[in-house]
Amino acid sequence: MKFDYDLFVIGGGSGGVRAARMTAELGLKVGLCEEYRMGGTCVIRGCVPKKLYFYASSFSETFKSSTSFGWKLGKYSFDWSELVKAKDVEISRLEKIYQSNLVKSGVKIFNSTGKIDSAHQVSLSSGEIISSKYILIAVGGAPYIPNFEGSNYAISSNDIFDLKSFPKNILIVGGGYIACEFSSIFNGLGSNVTQFYRGTSILRGFDQEITDHVKDSMVNRGVSIKLQTEVQSIKKTDDGFFVTDNKNSSLTVDCVLFATGRKPLTNELGLKELGLKLGELGEVLVNDYSQTQVPSIFAVGDVTNRANLTPVAIREASAFVKTIFEGESIKSNLSLFPTAIFTQPEIGTVGVTEEIAKNSEPIEVYVSKFRPMANILSGKTEQMLMKLIVSVKTKKVLGVHIVGSGASEIIQLAGVALQMGATKVDFDNTLAVHPTAAEELVTMKLPTRVS
Repeated sequence: MKFDYDLFVIGGGSGGVRAARMTAELGLKVGLCEEYRMGGTCVIRGCVPKKLYFYASSFSETFKSSTSFGWKLGKYSFDWSELVKAKDVEISRLEKIYQSNLVKSGVKIFNSTGKIDSAHQVSLSSGEIISSKYILIAVGGAPYIPNFEGSNYAISSNDIFDLKSFPKNILIVGGGYIACEFSSIFNGLGSNVTQFYRGTSILRGFDQEITDHVKDSMVNRGVSIKLQTEVQSIKKTDDGFFVTDNKNSSLTVDCVLFATGRKPLTNELGLKELGLKLGELGEVLVNDYSQTQVPSIFAVGDVTNRANLTPVAIREASAFVKTIFEGESIKSNLSLFPTAIFTQPEIGTVGVTEEIAKNSEPIEVYVSKFRPMANILSGKTEQMLMKLIVSVKTKKVLGVHIVGSGASEIIQLAGVALQMGATKVDFDNTLAVHPTAAEELVTMKLPTRVS
């Protein structure tokens, strides 16, 4: 049977764009539909604008510390509208690059949504009908807000980057990395930040010692974190939004941001009609090769709800192309990946947590807490924390966890070491770079505890 395309991709985010480009560069015919802006969550309303705002929020601490190093500063102020404007310019630049690279590689772009009619057919909202040998779902996910009295007054992370006015008082609901990052960002920009989380500890799933350290640091920086607390209602008043919680307390804020989770965007794809089984959140269920129950239909990225990170989506897309079009049979390896959480202070982590590791085998835990050199002259008491999880039997380093300035940069090369199977001896035999914070990773000689 002759098809219009060798591959048709639904969704123009990081995973979809990577798969489309790689396939087109092999000389195959590729189409891609995207209804909104090219780049997906990461570029338009996720990682990229978040990191820009993270940088902006870091300056307040830098200004405070600079006087201890001899700088004399005049009066300074923050202009929210200027930050939003600068962000918009950068996002537009990146979006054009995504568009240009797709066109240069030969991908045909359709500015519409797509619905899968059968194993090889997609109907577009523009009215066009497309046939393709393979179909790749890469539509990602979206934040959702639970339904309660006044929930219509809450906003999601999709909206927070473009607020018309800066919120002097903000309530952020959630305990995951998105909620914690925005709490840190708005705290650094000058908001009075309150964070509600229904659980007993923020950043569930990350190493407990690390998350406890970050929570304490956030609180010391001025974030009011209220655990086991949930919003009961929101009412609009002349003073802002009046919020009541499950503990019979209340507060009035200028903005309520819900960062309590995301769901895959599968409702409009026609998957149930195809007989495809979806997961609890509506995610597309796939095998190790990103293949669905329909052999010609694949899915990568957040829509599969495996590991909702941009580099993971890109790696899954690459593995898909190499498997289907280059015959290499490569699985999406999600067993070990470094990641960063841009809280203040930031986190870098790769490998297993202490909680998981000690339930699997005997381990040694190495921990170093110290004031980094940048904090000495300024008198800041905030400490960095570095932690290694090591197998007693093999001496392999199973996990590296870092809290502090530069953690996100340091963890990248720690990820290389763990990917290569580095042992504690390898770390010990590596010459320290002095004076740096990162040298602590190779100078911890005795374990803090053995489990």
